[in-house]
Amino acid sequence: MDESRQSSWTGAGAALRKAVPPPALCGFLLLLALIFTVSFEVGAGAGPVAPGMHGSGTSRDGGDGGGGVDDMGDMQGGHG
Repeated sequence: MDESRQSSWTGAGAALRKAVPPPALCGFLLLLALIFTVSFEVGAGAGPVAPGMHGSGTSRDGGDGGGGVDDMGDMQGGHG
């Protein structure tokens, strides 16, 4: 009777070991997340790439937030 219980536990343990990812993979993913977080914080601290560079949304002063398709249309409209 004890043998049947023991064999069922070893089967469950083997299935659990197969379901858990290897520790090296967990360590790699943790290191990857740490490097991404540090690089994001360094980039945020450095600021924008060029002075006067804004996002693609609307700006605070009411402008259109930078160049876009509408600006291209204005440049092409003078030919005709």
